[in-house]
Parts: sequence; C-alpha cells; structure tokens
Amino acid sequence: MRSDGRKSDELRPLTIETDVMKYAEGSAIIKAGNTHVVCSATVEENAPPFLKDSGSGWVTSEYSMLPRSTHTRNRRDASKGRVNARAQEIQRLIGRSLRAVIDLDKLSERSIIVDCDVLQADGRTRTASITGAFVALHQAINGLLEKGLLEENPIKDFVAAVSVGIIDAEPMLDLCYEEDSNRCRYEYSYDRLRGACRGTRNCRVSSLFSVEKLNELITLGHKGIKELLDIQKIALNDLLKN
Repeated sequence: MRSDGRKSDELRPLTIETDVMKYAEGSAIIKAGNTHVVCSATVEENAPPFLKDSGSGWVTSEYSMLPRSTHTRNRRDASKGRVNARAQEIQRLIGRSLRAVIDLDKLSERSIIVDCDVLQADGRTRTASITGAFVALHQAINGLLEKGLLEENPIKDFVAAVSVGIIDAEPMLDLCYEEDSNRCRYEYSYDRLRGACRGTRNCRVSSLFSVEKLNELITLGHKGIKELLDIQKIALNDLLKN
C-alpha cells in the first residue's frame, strides 16, 4: 500500500485552474496532491540578443520555491547572492520541454517567459511545473492569435511530465516526497517528448535494473502522460468557453 493509499498506476489527485493572475498573458495553478505550483506566462515584444534579426522567437522559463513551500524555510536567491543550482537545472528543463513543442519561427521576434513558483512542495515539483507551464504558455499564445499578432499557431503538440519509480520491487507512478526520499530505489522523470525515461540524480542504472522493469516504467509513464494531457485539454477548453 502506498503512503497515500493510491494504486501503483494512479496519479495523485490533480487539478489545473487557469487565468489565476490578473496581469499575466497566461496563468495557471496546478495542484498535484500536496504539490502546488503557480505558472505565469509573460509576452515580451523582443527576442534575446542571440536571435536578433533572425525572425525567430524564444520561449524560456524561471523556477523558484517560496521560502515556506517545504518543511523548513528556503532562503531566497537574492539573500544568497546567487541562483540556486537546482532551480537553474529545473528551469532549463522546463524551458527545453516547452520549446520542443513550439515552432519558434512562427513566434516572430518575441519572447515568452514562463515563471513557475512552487507554493507548496510534496515531491515532483519539476514535473508539475512542466505540465502547468504548458497551460499558461498555451493561454498566452491564444491571446496573441486572438489579437492578430500571430499569423499561424506555433504550438505543434502538447507536453506534460510525470515521474515513475520502483518501490519494494514494484513500479509506481507519480511519486510523492515520502516515497521518493525514503522508499524509492530507482526514480525517473518521464515526458511525452522523448519516448524514454530520463534518469535523475536519485537513479542508478545497473545490471540490477532489468529491461522488463524499464518497459514497465515506460508503460506507466505513457499512462500518466495521457491522463495529464486530458486534464490540460479540459482546463484549456473551459478557459476558451469563458
């Protein structure tokens, strides 16, 4: 039995609420169990210097955890005088995941920055951030299309992310913090883009890890992603109706 009573192939209770910030071009709050992340998309009418005069746009992300999103207080980056290495790694992952489903040439020379701020953390904040960030990005692009600022929709596909892991020899979907930190021997993040698992710092791939187990994890990942994509589409459809 899992710590929260779920089946091995069951996502945590997940909701996505859109249009949660008054001034952002796109926004969403995603709640995956006790992990809550607010995502906001900002459109800027200029591209980064390295894309100047290229005719291409850019999508990027920033990620942070509020000081009391965890059991103990996190110090803000401003007080430390440097960017947290973990946050930098995660925001790069979010940005790459979003860019993979956007035709940047169709954005023209403009930038969209998606900020992901963790309000409450219970594991898998990076996967929740990717899933929620895409919804905020989608909303911002819809706004550009409605205003006639884009000739074509640059969105090529949806993207979401989920984790899978092995606990007591059993593959499990969408690990919470207690499962990840105390019980999980192998843990992966999985997203629709790559068609395979991507190891994280907690993962050791060795001869003890069979191909059969890996295939079970991939199957679990596919199941979770399909469910997440359905939730994203429902949230965006509800937004368009309003």
